[in-house]
Amino acid sequence: MSDTTPTFAGALVLTGGGTGGHFFPAMALAEGAHRRWPDRAIAFVGARRGIEARELPASPWPHLLLDVEGFLGRSPLRAAKSAWKLWRATAHLKALWRRERPWAVIGTGGYGAAPALLAARALGIPFFLHESNAAPGALVKLVAPRARRVWCGLEAVCPLLPRADCRVVGTPVRDAFLRAFRPAASLVPPLRLLVLGGSGGARALNEALLEVAGPLLEAAPEWEILHQAGPAEFERLKDRPRHVRHALVPFITRMDEAMESTSLVLSRSGASTCAELKAAGRAAILVPLPTSANDHQRRNALALVGEGRATVVEQGGEFPARLQGALRTLMADGDARRALGGPPEPNRAVALCLDDLADYLGVRGSASQATTTEMK
Repeated sequence: MSDTTPTFAGALVLTGGGTGGHFFPAMALAEGAHRRWPDRAIAFVGARRGIEARELPASPWPHLLLDVEGFLGRSPLRAAKSAWKLWRATAHLKALWRRERPWAVIGTGGYGAAPALLAARALGIPFFLHESNAAPGALVKLVAPRARRVWCGLEAVCPLLPRADCRVVGTPVRDAFLRAFRPAASLVPPLRLLVLGGSGGARALNEALLEVAGPLLEAAPEWEILHQAGPAEFERLKDRPRHVRHALVPFITRMDEAMESTSLVLSRSGASTCAELKAAGRAAILVPLPTSANDHQRRNALALVGEGRATVVEQGGEFPARLQGALRTLMADGDARRALGGPPEPNRAVALCLDDLADYLGVRGSASQATTTEMK
């Protein structure tokens, strides 16, 4: 177990991680809860191997990181080992929370959330879920029937959780995205293509972009590329030859600033990224991760396409050539980019979730004032 164990008594516990799509909504909810109830202790529970292990030590939030790992795609032996780690971590939390009972638990999915949600369910601690994706993960399906509420990012999730009390609220975004964004139409050259492989990187996307970036930039001298490869992929790719206007970085901390200065985004289609694209009003080419659980990334991407805010390029045969064609078309057509991005859409998900939690637990406090702040 981690040696950063916070005091959980009376705390609001946030849990969710493994990837940014699970962790960043939890971070957004923590930021909103702290504004609303500044005297309420807030703590995180996550996994030692997820993005939270990198982000939480530099954050103000007390946290406990547990030795757990995912089950998906593992051999029977590794799956058995994962099950043992989950049992041990859950037992540890149950023992801890019998002495220091949290006020409530909010889970945003991912394997890092499993111990806290299972412990809360076993001990009768009120817990709430947020499912950002268009298809619920295995953990959410398992615990949703006992959750006080399941907040859904998309309407399509509700029929897939028939025994849960669902409410559609959208996907929470971090404080940095709860503001007015500079219109994409106001940007002047050099125009930027922002490439996001996800917090863990995306090898197929990274390789394809490295293959086509040089010809694209040669044909479009007013463009440059900022390419987040992910920490592991950055180490693998950092010495590869690149065009002088193709910057490769491991991770972007101020994503709101990077997106605001961007004219076009190329990305995987995690739910957090989709919500941030809408908040910023930026056009996107989405490449769904073909191995995502329940094909949720493809469903996320199609939902954004249905709103007229993105176009999709699937991986598969001749992927680099098809990607190059889609990029070339949008990089050359400013009107098409602006129409595709649409106007920024204010995100109200944090306010709606916390209003709901306050109603359930009977504590309004400074809720109305905080809600007004969040919606500005």
